[in-house]
Amino acid sequence: MAKVHLTTVLPVPARMVWDTIGGFNSLAKWHPAVARSDESKEGAATVRRLTLHGGGSIVERLESKDDKKRTYTYSILEGPLPVSGYKATLQVEENPDGKSCTVEWSSAFEPAGASEPDAVKVIRGIYEAGFDNLRKMFGK
Repeated sequence: MAKVHLTTVLPVPARMVWDTIGGFNSLAKWHPAVARSDESKEGAATVRRLTLHGGGSIVERLESKDDKKRTYTYSILEGPLPVSGYKATLQVEENPDGKSCTVEWSSAFEPAGASEPDAVKVIRGIYEAGFDNLRKMFGK
């Protein structure tokens, strides 16, 4: 299994960041690659359909969510990314100073249609683009 794990520190309390990114349907509000996110229930599952800028879409399922711990885990059901069995977790942790937080985005997956280094590069690029935008939004 390939793994990607990135973190970034933001100069605001965790609650402020979680209020922006903690909703499963919130990705379009903070990730520059996502034009639109549509959430629906499919049986007992919560699913989001992401429409990407420049075309394409990704379908993801919420696996678990804990607002107290400011974390959620999701999997990709379909889309153009070179991965299979993709499962990721997004988490926001308060730093000891109470004035900043650390955002962590991690995943594990099997490469599909690409080498492992290429698949890792694609996923890492997605996370980095999201973190770059969060740093712009929260002033760092």
